[in-house]
Order: sequence, then C-alpha cells, then structure tokens
Amino acid sequence: MLKHELIRVFGRIGLLSFGGPAAQIALMHKELVEDRPWLSEAEFLKALSFCMLLPGPEAMQLATYAGWKRGGVVGGLIGGGLFVIPGALVIMGLALAYGAYGNLPWVQALFLGVKACVVVIVIQALLKVAKRAIIGPVQGLIALGAFIALFLFALPFPLVVLCAGVIGAITLTGAKTAQKNVLPSLKQTLKTIAIGTLLWAAPLVILAAFNQSFLIEIGFFFSKLAVVTFGGAYAVLAYMTQEVVVSYQWLSTAQMMDALGLAETTPGPLILVTQFVGMIAGMAQGGIGLALLAGMLTLWVTFVPCFIWIFAGAPMIDWLDSRPRLRGALSAITAAVVGVIANLSLWFAIHVFFETVSTLRWGAITVVSPEFGTLQPMAVFLALLAALLLLRRNWPLPLVLAITAFAGLVTLAN
Repeated sequence: MLKHELIRVFGRIGLLSFGGPAAQIALMHKELVEDRPWLSEAEFLKALSFCMLLPGPEAMQLATYAGWKRGGVVGGLIGGGLFVIPGALVIMGLALAYGAYGNLPWVQALFLGVKACVVVIVIQALLKVAKRAIIGPVQGLIALGAFIALFLFALPFPLVVLCAGVIGAITLTGAKTAQKNVLPSLKQTLKTIAIGTLLWAAPLVILAAFNQSFLIEIGFFFSKLAVVTFGGAYAVLAYMTQEVVVSYQWLSTAQMMDALGLAETTPGPLILVTQFVGMIAGMAQGGIGLALLAGMLTLWVTFVPCFIWIFAGAPMIDWLDSRPRLRGALSAITAAVVGVIANLSLWFAIHVFFETVSTLRWGAITVVSPEFGTLQPMAVFLALLAALLLLRRNWPLPLVLAITAFAGLVTLAN
C-alpha cells in the first residue's frame, strides 16, 4: 500500500516537474508539506539546505530524501527514480530526433525561439537565487569573485566552489547552535558508500574489460561531473558546457545551446541535458546503437551518486545542521552559484544573440567576444518577448516556450 502511494505521488511530481529547480522545489513543497503531512516545514527546509550542499541536482536529491524519509531505501529509489525517468524517456526521443533532423532549417528556426526563451529562464533563475543567497556584503563579494574568476580568468569550476566554501567556513560561521545531535553510525555510513560505489563503478569495469574507450571516456567524465558540481543544476550546466564544448569537443557551441534549450522543455532535473550530450556524442561516434548506450551510461553515472549521497548522508542531516562551519560553507557556496549562473547567462546570451563569437586572450585573462556586426535582431526580439511574458506577466513556462518556438518558426516563413 505504501509503495503504491509513493509511486502515485512521486510519479505525479516527476510528470509535472517542469521549469527548473525553483519550480520543482515549489511543487514538492506543495505535494509533500502542504497537501500531505509527509514532511514538516522544518524538515523540508533542513533537507533542502542539505541537498544544496551536495554535488549534483538538488531537486532530484530532495525527492530522493523525501522518499527515503517516508519509505526507507525503497522509498528513496522510488522518489528519485520517478523524478528522473519520465524526463529521461522524453530526452531519449528528442535526442534521436535531433540527431536525425536537427540540421533542417525549420528545426533550427524552432530552436532559435527556444534558445531566446532560455536566455530569460537563466536570468530568472539568477534573480531568484541571488535574492536568497546574497544576504550580506560577504556573500555579494563571493558572488562577484566567482563571476570574475569564471568569466575573465576561466578558472576551473571546482576550484571556485572550493575557495568559496573555505571562505564561508572561516567568515560565515554565525552563532553556535545549542542543539546537540549525535553523529550516526560510521560503520553503516561506510557500508552504504561502499555498496553504492561498487554499483556506480560496475558499468565502467565491464566497459574496460571490452576495451570500449569512447564509452569509458563518457563514463569517467560524467562520473567526475557528478562529484565536483556543487551548487545545483545551473552550476552543473555551466561547468559541463565549458568542458563538453571546449575540452572534449563532443558538441559544437550551437548543439550545446540546443541541448540546454531542450532540457528546459522537459520534465525532471535540468541535468538530464547530460543524457542528451552523451547521446549526441555517441551518435556522432557510432550511430543510434552507441547513442543509446552512451545515454544509458550517462544516466547511470550521473544519478547513482545522488542516491549514494542521500542514503549515506540523510541520517546525518540533523548533525550537519548543528555544525556552524558547514553552514557557513553552504552559505558561501550558494553565493558563489550566483556568480556561476551570471557567467552562464552572459555566455548563453552572447552565443544566442550573435552569429560569430571568438575568444580573446590577454595573459591570464580569457573572454568571449561577439562580432557586433553579426547581431541577430530576431533573437533579441524573441528574448524580449519571453522576458515580457515570463518576468512581467508571469505566464507558465511551457506556454512561453511554445510561443517563442512558434514565433521563431514564423520568422522562417517570412
């Protein structure tokens, strides 16, 4: 009976979880706190803070925690799994269709409208995160420093987050809590981590035995992504975009922007874009069969760690909440994410609004520079339309995406 209820509730959340982390967290709050007494307000907020401290998608991890809290490990698998599976099936179909038809003019016209809308979506996310994270001058300086480090100096994302966490642990400790919480069993925690790690690594071991070098490279990259990308979904996207386009060159800049646009149109966590990237890279290497294998491998190595973090760490939430230095590190990391999203939004806008973009280097400084003569007025118009509908009129995201995509298609006819 409990399993059926978990499947029903989390299946509904998985199917309706459009709009990115903010909208998904709001949906879970309504379903799990307001509509049914599965979590108290304090439990929900404490779990959300914990999930934001973890690498990977905080909304998916929150769903996993809520399922674990209600039904143990099985409940956590149901909660996290159903948050991912509907969107993963949609992304699989979209990636195959994109590989076959993505270069057609009318498809590119549709994507122009979607990408213009995504520019506004990322700015909207920036405003929401900044409102929550910038609560003092230290957080503001951390956010500015993160933006400068990424946009001007192209420093590695993990290094930026690590520095922010250290600064926060030193400067943002706040008052000590009088609450005393006992650290859960270390033996049980290590056992959970060991079992999870073996499951996580199993596909890579099998691929190594068959000398599948491309899939091993895919698996190792997205495994690393799952470990180092602190700060939520948009932080993941920022780091992945840099690595996939520049370092590995699996996708072009235009393909990566199309991938980000598609991720915004589907239910589930935004980092399902990793599945899309894996599939497109696989299709370029070996056709549909390799694309499907790369997509499944990407899903496995991206999301299995999320279950490990929750199953190992959820019993520690109360204890971690009583550690002021950890709370300070979390506050600083959240502030740094504001700079990360600002960098992503500027990078994305430049590539959407201008046809030609180059990279300029002066010593340690590395910046993207648009060729202003290649400005696309229609992309700017579509972004302004999306801004009006989303930010001023508060229209639903799926409707605005449909309107801008259709408007992009109309431009082709004219």
